[in-house]
Amino acid sequence: MADESGRSFRPDTLAVRGGLSRSGFDETSEAMFLTSGFVYESAEQAEAAFKDEIEKFIYSRYGNPTVSMFEERLRLLEGAEACFATSSGMSAVWVALAALCGKGDRIVSSRALFGSCFVIIDEILPRFGVEAVFVDGPDLAQWEAALSEPTAAVFFETPSNPMQELVDIEAVSALAHAAGAKVVVDNVFGTPVFSRPLDHGADVVVYSATKHIDGQGRVLGGAVLGTSEFIEGPVKNLMRHTGPSMSPFNAWVLLKGLETMSLRVRQMADNALTLARHLESRDGVVRVVYPLLESHPQHELAQRQMTGGGTVVTFEVDGGKAVAFAVMNALQLVDISNNLGDAKSLATHPATTTHRRLTEEARAAVGITDGTIRISVGLESVLDLVEDVEAALAGALGS
Repeated sequence: MADESGRSFRPDTLAVRGGLSRSGFDETSEAMFLTSGFVYESAEQAEAAFKDEIEKFIYSRYGNPTVSMFEERLRLLEGAEACFATSSGMSAVWVALAALCGKGDRIVSSRALFGSCFVIIDEILPRFGVEAVFVDGPDLAQWEAALSEPTAAVFFETPSNPMQELVDIEAVSALAHAAGAKVVVDNVFGTPVFSRPLDHGADVVVYSATKHIDGQGRVLGGAVLGTSEFIEGPVKNLMRHTGPSMSPFNAWVLLKGLETMSLRVRQMADNALTLARHLESRDGVVRVVYPLLESHPQHELAQRQMTGGGTVVTFEVDGGKAVAFAVMNALQLVDISNNLGDAKSLATHPATTTHRRLTEEARAAVGITDGTIRISVGLESVLDLVEDVEAALAGALGS
């Protein structure tokens, strides 16, 4: 996005003004077009619209003015050629992968995934004849071996949910492209504020806009970003005919969320680092993982491909599920919930909720134990957060 003089704008400006399209009423806030369909001046115009000979909104499953503003704003912010908004983060993951993979194709993925992402790759895609291969995300040798034969798609989260495992986007993208694969990155933990996978060689970025983009627990949404050829081709075809479209109301809420996302996410990340450092010093806490902690095994990579550590702190308490549950139940300020990226701090026990579908062996392979707790750090005073978590630990651990 640029002004009339050709001056380009920075991300924080794009998040407020990118994609703005005012109606004839010249409103300040973006207009909300709550309509299922649109009318035509003539039958000939309707025919031309359906033949893509003219640019015109046809049906809100295909496209909507409010949704289009959200897509354009996020596209500009991400630096992508095109964007298609979806009804949820998981529909974005599914559409991106289904647009790339068909019968006889092969997908290579890191095994450290959100539970539903793992189910798509491990259970659902194989039902359609797609071969799935899993590797340990940080191990480039495993990626190299897995990508030594033709592959349609590569998928990974970085950092991963919930164990904050990083993947070297640039190195894996180079290996993937040599194998003929397109690289799809779930950037929810990285956030549009701290991570730009397309700049490091990825081809497609997917988001759950429910998380930091809304960030206030109001609506569901997702997005797929990539080249115009990919978005306007297979993604558009899937979206039009299978229907996981974003509602205009949700798009309007998400537009408002983008305006404040940078401010929220940066403060949440500052709070997260403070909480992570406190937990590292706490007896009874076996392990703390946060990308910007010096103790993180991929701290150098985090500094190289991220500009912030994200909003989630994951830690393990001594004593397994019983102690983890006791800690969570003792929290007074932090809520128990399976969501993340919210203005309110939220605690999750991954082994029994978000990653329950994984076998015990699969959870162990990515470091999730019964004592693992994930805290999505919000916008409360960090002093209050630390005091709340400390009191809960003291009560559960008896110290």
